[in-house]
Amino acid sequence: MNHLKKLVPHIIAIACFAVLTMVYFLPVFQGKQIEQHDIAQWIGMSKEIADFRAETGVEPLWTGAMFSGMPAYQISVLYPANLVRYIDKIISLGLPTPSNFVFIMMLGFYLLLLSVRIPFRISMAGAIAFAFSTYHTIIILAGHNSKAHAIAYMPFVIAGILMAFRGNLLAGGIVTAVALALELYANHLQITYYLACTILILIISESITAFKNHTLPQFVKSGTILVLATILGILPNITGLWATYEYGKFSTRSQSELTEKSVSTGLDMDYAFEYSYGISETFTLLIPRFKGGASMESLDISSHTYKAMRDNGVGDNQARNYISSIPLYFGDMRMTAGPPYAGAAIIFLFVLGLFILRGNLKWWLVSATVFSIVLAWGENFMALSEFFFHYLPGYNKFRAVSMLLVIAEFCIPFLAILAFFKAVDGTIEKKKLLKSVRYALYLTGGFCLLTALLPSLFAHGYIGAADESYKDYEWLLSAIRLDRAAAVRLDAFRSLFFILLCAALIWAFAEKKIKNLANVSFILICIVLVDLWPVSKRYLSNDKFVAKSKAEKPFEPTQADLVILADKEPGFRVFNTTVSTFNDASTSYFHRSIGGYHGAKLKRYQELIEYQISKNNVAVFNMLNTKYFIISSPETKQPIPQINPDACGAAWFVKEVKLVANADSEMTALSNFDPLRTAVVDKRFADYLKGFSPHPDSLASIKLVQYEPNYLKYKSNSTTEQFAVLSEIYYEKGWNAYVDGKPVPHIRVNYVLRGMRVPAGKHLIEFRFEPKVYQTGERIALVSSSILLLLLAGLVFTEVRKFLST
Repeated sequence: MNHLKKLVPHIIAIACFAVLTMVYFLPVFQGKQIEQHDIAQWIGMSKEIADFRAETGVEPLWTGAMFSGMPAYQISVLYPANLVRYIDKIISLGLPTPSNFVFIMMLGFYLLLLSVRIPFRISMAGAIAFAFSTYHTIIILAGHNSKAHAIAYMPFVIAGILMAFRGNLLAGGIVTAVALALELYANHLQITYYLACTILILIISESITAFKNHTLPQFVKSGTILVLATILGILPNITGLWATYEYGKFSTRSQSELTEKSVSTGLDMDYAFEYSYGISETFTLLIPRFKGGASMESLDISSHTYKAMRDNGVGDNQARNYISSIPLYFGDMRMTAGPPYAGAAIIFLFVLGLFILRGNLKWWLVSATVFSIVLAWGENFMALSEFFFHYLPGYNKFRAVSMLLVIAEFCIPFLAILAFFKAVDGTIEKKKLLKSVRYALYLTGGFCLLTALLPSLFAHGYIGAADESYKDYEWLLSAIRLDRAAAVRLDAFRSLFFILLCAALIWAFAEKKIKNLANVSFILICIVLVDLWPVSKRYLSNDKFVAKSKAEKPFEPTQADLVILADKEPGFRVFNTTVSTFNDASTSYFHRSIGGYHGAKLKRYQELIEYQISKNNVAVFNMLNTKYFIISSPETKQPIPQINPDACGAAWFVKEVKLVANADSEMTALSNFDPLRTAVVDKRFADYLKGFSPHPDSLASIKLVQYEPNYLKYKSNSTTEQFAVLSEIYYEKGWNAYVDGKPVPHIRVNYVLRGMRVPAGKHLIEFRFEPKVYQTGERIALVSSSILLLLLAGLVFTEVRKFLST
């Protein structure tokens, strides 16, 4: 019975987290889903993969529905050998996606705080602060599910590492291995990379402490255990990691072969820093609408905009509809779904921690926070950003550096809760504590008060990127800017209120006005929850949820789609001009598309888009077998199909093969060539062409007779040896060619396509996608994840037995 009593507080905490999750995501439990943009796009891009998987039970590993064809590794691949997925299901208590991510965030942060001996009630406050930061709810709204999933497991990983560094080597090592395996299972490498940066800063901090305390042998021992744990955490996910690493050498994250684009070994710098956090936007961590809020915010009828519209003759209904989506944001980014508000009370406690905390945990968390924020500024602080872009391994593989704020969103509540516990644990002399509280209050509360009283001091006229579209409506723009100022002022006062509440709470406890630690902890939970919940709900409100059927089937076919779907010829592609072709996957939901939506398409295909497709090179459209263009009807403005009679087909024999010197020459040759007559080949494939000389055969034919994402079957007939161009994307790491069942080589032609010599006679030609990395990786994953599960089971058994015998 006594053992059960010890567990009761934690059972209550977990139950509270589950209840908060269910209340916050109540529409999900009523059969609705969030209308998430990126999930809708994911459904589009993965439709062919999902359909093939459902029909055959086989993972295709490739899709032809997007960007003319690409590996599916970072789209939709199941890795059944990774048994870690069962742990993920248990931890999430079966809660539906995406509510489970918020629950895991709370649970992980709670366990992290418990691991550094924070009382359970205060740990609950920290868990709530971490999970309900608006950054996390906004990424869920956007549909960045894998990102939220990966963030949720960050605290688990850090907890294991800290356990190991504090001497609990076995438990710390196993927890780290399991947590890292779950982190990688979430499959968001950018978040994992930023977590690795956080861990690196922690290791540096721990090494300095070990050197000062003459405990380097213990540090080395802990480090060795953690290295082994890291390997064990990686291996269950080896298939996806290995495949992604292999694909990365050919994706937009790799170095270009074109001379003018070969400077960077990763992304183009402009693209990588496209979403950079404004320097002054840092204060949105403290005041949510310090820069207006989201790109589009809702106002009420008391707003300046509504009144201005009514005064200028706009009808009531029209004015009400208009103010439901107003461009209040006036920050430096092109657009934003909302601010990364960490909570005014939490920021106050973070600043308080700078004054009252000591030790390496403080300096690690402060250093990581500064690192995160400064690098998130990106193009606004190029002196540092450019250095890291060129010299920090892996840094230039990722875009949207504003995502670095995930580190600050983790470190700030961690340090804040450490500071609150220090303030109430009785180890600081009262006079010193209250002096530190005043300093923190002056800095945070003073800034909020200054912003509230003089909002224009930091706003520079409230000028936003959207203002250009209002240049002919100066009266409306003036009203919008007044509403921006009002939003800043209102939220500044709001943040000041919560800072004063938190400061008063610590003062009351220090002065023994509140004597019970349980009471002061409960009040902190309430302050944090009331502070963060409403702001978070501004952006992930109940009206963002739609019927499940609509979320699961986000695209309806147009009349143009229906016409094209009636064409049963295999292998043709569609170019849709009525959408943002290369930033939209709706076409891929129905057809094999020239475009798509993905942040890591093949590098060569991206270059083909930039140098040829974007310039409407008809020859390139033809070689990609673009049989249909979807255009907007001049009369009805509705999408209509336009057939391309010059599309080259799925495969054809060419009359000549033109060798060129390099990638530059290959790309240039595409600007003026006839794809039906000529195949352009890089000279690196010259040996393959030795002894080959095209012989005219007017009756020669080659035809695609079967199409599957990972399998293509052609039939050929010719009296002489021919050279075939196949309108499929060349990818050497997995596609194998066979003639009459025997493996044969093939080469890249026309910068992105496949080409091969076809012997005279009638032949059956097959292409199979058979990446070795998948088969080999799955065997390794099964063994390693089994070992990991056994170690975890052993640890749980040992800890339970120890607990019961205490």
